Amino acid sequence: MPALTHTRPHPATRGSVDIRLPWWALALPALAFAALLILILNPADAHAATGDPAVTHLFERVQQLVTR
Repeated sequence: MPALTHTRPHPATRGSVDIRLPWWALALPALAFAALLILILNPADAHAATGDPAVTHLFERVQQLVTR
């Protein structure tokens, strides 16, 4: 015999969608992005990296702006 399921009636809303996210749904991706950005911008760990001086200069400027 199948079990009966009880569903809550949803009010009929027209024109608006109510979507609620938990706080960590936005905090975790932002934290992961910040951590990866810090890892990329840390030139002390890039001993063997050689590249275009313009790109290196750009990354140094971004790092200076982030650390202010």
